[in-house]
Amino acid sequence: MRDSMGDVSTTSTVTAPTLRPDTAYRAGAVAEAERRLTAATDRYMHHAAHALALAAVRELRATAGRTRGRGVLLLVGGGHNGGDALLAGALLARRGCDVTAAVATGRPHAAALEEARRAGVRSAASPPAACEHAAAGGADLVIDGLTGIGATGPLRPTAVELVAPLIAAGRRGARGFRVLAVDVPSGTGVDDGTVSGPVLRADLSVTFTCLKGAHLLAPAAGACGRVEVVDLGLPVPAASDALVRRPDDAGLGRLLRIPDDEDHKYTRGVVGLRSGSRSYPGAAVLAASAAVRCGVGMVRLSAPRRVEDLVLARRPEVVPASGRCQALVIGPGTDPADPECAAQIDAALGRALEVGRGRSGAPGAAPGPVPAVIDAGALPLLAERLRAGARCSAGHVLTPHAGEAAALLSALEGSVTRAEVEAAPAARARDLVRLTGATVLLKGSPALIASARCSDGPPVAADLLSVDSGPGWLATAGSGDVLAGILGAVLAAGRADEERGGRAVDSSAFTALAVRLHAVAAELASGCVGPAGRVPGRPLAALDLTDRLPHACAVVGGWAA
Repeated sequence: MRDSMGDVSTTSTVTAPTLRPDTAYRAGAVAEAERRLTAATDRYMHHAAHALALAAVRELRATAGRTRGRGVLLLVGGGHNGGDALLAGALLARRGCDVTAAVATGRPHAAALEEARRAGVRSAASPPAACEHAAAGGADLVIDGLTGIGATGPLRPTAVELVAPLIAAGRRGARGFRVLAVDVPSGTGVDDGTVSGPVLRADLSVTFTCLKGAHLLAPAAGACGRVEVVDLGLPVPAASDALVRRPDDAGLGRLLRIPDDEDHKYTRGVVGLRSGSRSYPGAAVLAASAAVRCGVGMVRLSAPRRVEDLVLARRPEVVPASGRCQALVIGPGTDPADPECAAQIDAALGRALEVGRGRSGAPGAAPGPVPAVIDAGALPLLAERLRAGARCSAGHVLTPHAGEAAALLSALEGSVTRAEVEAAPAARARDLVRLTGATVLLKGSPALIASARCSDGPPVAADLLSVDSGPGWLATAGSGDVLAGILGAVLAAGRADEERGGRAVDSSAFTALAVRLHAVAAELASGCVGPAGRVPGRPLAALDLTDRLPHACAVVGGWAA
């Protein structure tokens, strides 16, 4: 049939929204699942090209208002990935685009290259010169089809020569062209999300059948831009080939419970907060405010007197007294260099680890450990206890950023740098699970949550979660303290529900919920809207997040009007 994109015969494609539950699969498993249907035909390559061309038209209209006469540069490698780019270029040329192909291989897909030439696509006599021309303003859109999902390692020198001037043209959003990646940005680790060389960051990645690891795992995820998944009618791999899962807000929102008329403050969850010090008194204000604003029944605070006074001035409902708690938050704003503070935190850790072994549960409480969030200044003290033979449980949630993760790994197993954690966060998060037995929230963009179930062998979908952690405005002092308070609140509420006969607390799921509440609060506070911040928003302060948390709960919970 003939359609608006040209004379390529195609069936309709379906774009799956990326905010529904999505699972990334191993590239080799994707290829194997598709092989029987794709081995003797290029039909599916034509379908993929149609989807790419439609995406390209949307990008061109968004930037230039039209497609006719707009410049498009194709970066063409070998195999089906380069073929997809060439066929998409053919469709765009038939719509009046000025399309040039920079071919980086001596063996491009022959049939696709011929189709592109017949449609009016020019093959650059000097591919590097064509890329330099595009970088200088000679193109409105670049389609990156250099490498496919079967590639490994960094780009080859010929490909690096092509992308170098395009990378030098500036950051995403500041350069004069947009980039559309075929499947994944070329040079990214398709399965593990690593980046071992130059990568041209995409504004949009269009992938097929299912997500790949690079779409959900840092640092590659940051190079993908917005991600669209196109259904070509090909089979999805088996669940055993899953790498990582991104839970959707609707599923996470079901973990939030609207109180009924039989509830009281103890059935809504009680958080025990050990936070703040003379050096960092404000952290307790932020963590306590976050817990309160998430709807928890009560917040108990243990802190130096000055910290208590500051918290009560802001949040008079906080109770500065000990008592039974359904979740603990240990460490925000504490100073391990202060001997008195360190001793108090260490004692709190000891009690949390004992409770985690079931030795001091309160009468009538549900079996299992009391959840505990171990954050910030408590992490180096935890390392000392682990070296002495202590062990966490899955109910203990560690919340390091990359630097704290590196310090913890170094203390437990050997020297690890922050750069090494940032280069392979999924692997390092799993290392922390193996060494501690805890659930690990490795902060970053995206945030990664690893559970004790993935401590041995390759991770599966249920064991490694990738969660959208919100806009870059969250990179501000105190943001982590707010997250710790949110996490304590949702864990306490989940534990309270468990004690009344509800589902057992899944620490990974509740941690993902906390990350999303934190992210949505940031979007509301900053005014940042849409994937990749298409409305950039404005600066925020950590306390702004706490004010937006009730609205964030309503949004994620599906209650917002």
